[in-house]
Amino acid sequence: MLNEQSSTIFVCSDSVGETADAVVRATLSQFDAEKVNVKRWSHIKSEDEIRNIMEEAARIGCFVVYTLVLPELREMIRQEAIRLKVFAVDIMGPVMEAFVHTFHFAPKETPGLLHQLDTTYFKRVEAIEYTVKCDDGQAQADWQKADIMLLGVSRTSKTPLSIFLAHKGYKVANYPIVPEVNPPQAMFELGNCIFIGLTMSPESLVRIRAERLKAMGLPPTAAYASLKRVTEELEFAQAIYRKLGCIVLDVTERAIEETAGTIVERISESRFMYEINT
Repeated sequence: MLNEQSSTIFVCSDSVGETADAVVRATLSQFDAEKVNVKRWSHIKSEDEIRNIMEEAARIGCFVVYTLVLPELREMIRQEAIRLKVFAVDIMGPVMEAFVHTFHFAPKETPGLLHQLDTTYFKRVEAIEYTVKCDDGQAQADWQKADIMLLGVSRTSKTPLSIFLAHKGYKVANYPIVPEVNPPQAMFELGNCIFIGLTMSPESLVRIRAERLKAMGLPPTAAYASLKRVTEELEFAQAIYRKLGCIVLDVTERAIEETAGTIVERISESRFMYEINT
């Protein structure tokens, strides 16, 4: 456990700082760190800026995580960290040095290349727009364009998982499985997408649904959150998954990022096998 005093981590970058920020927040998830603040310093261009930031870090007693492309700025922050006795973590520098040492390529040393408006960016925007449009069984006429068809009963995180995958450039349609409603025939006619079926332990799903009902001001004893109803829905979903040939993933106690990583791996494996067989 961290102490009760509020703590701060500085994230420094000569671009927007999203890479270092993501690393810090992934690290924070491993701790009880509700009282830790993350302050981002973006578009750093000069040694004077670094000196001021590092002096502030020393004054308040925080540590610094940075992604600086220019070697002179990385060296400056390293020297200031030593001078002021501030712990500083270089996210990008060691990887760039390993790349140069191993492959003998010269870095471009241009900040912000990761976030340029290139074709990858526009593909991601298109995927996000598609995924929002095809959320929760909507826009069935566009399902043929999907890279991934995501299925699951209520509260198995279909929508947030879909959006997370869309940010990685995948067009995702998702469909809610309900025992009283059979999936439309159009779903069985899709041939160019990967089917993913989400499942969860009945006990976990009951708890999640009960909390959802409570948040809506409804009694948590409603049939929607009963073990009998949840079990019926999960069994019905498994039958649908078998008919569609879904890759079935158990998302019990799994983070969205972890599930998305598994899906991306399975997609890569499927494409690799397709290339081998053709």
